[in-house]
Amino acid sequence: MHTPAAVRRGSRRDTPPPRTRDSEAETLRGFLDYLRASIADKVDGAPEPQVRTAAVASGTNLLGLLNHLVHVERALFLGEEVRNWPATFRAAPEDGVADVVARYRETVAHANRMLDTCTDLGAPLPRPRPDRPAPSVRWALVHMVEETGRHAGHADILRELIDGSTGR
Repeated sequence: MHTPAAVRRGSRRDTPPPRTRDSEAETLRGFLDYLRASIADKVDGAPEPQVRTAAVASGTNLLGLLNHLVHVERALFLGEEVRNWPATFRAAPEDGVADVVARYRETVAHANRMLDTCTDLGAPLPRPRPDRPAPSVRWALVHMVEETGRHAGHADILRELIDGSTGR
């Protein structure tokens, strides 16, 4: 690991928040996509084995954060069941960085296609099994902004500890 002070100068690259239109749906989706891109870019290209190495006592690691978000997106937007949430914070040993990043981006694209069909933010999310309760589209979008933003912040710190990369 590099010391952050030694690599901080000149390594920062920030992408400003999105400019969105006035509608609530466009604003929520714009910020969610901004955060999704931020965390995927933060993990993309991170070196092995550091990307899997816990840098904090909780065991959190960079690749595990993105793997977890794959499962959250699938559960929330696509109605998939997750039986063991703590296990989602670990990527399979055979999954490389490119695999998890591609899986995340594919899941986001699938979730966005589903969201494209939702015209009423107050309506429940469509579910493959209608017998299961679903949150409103609005609640799901706000929750996913919060969840992705929280883990993107964690990812910022973990990536900086790994190789000094900073910025969004």
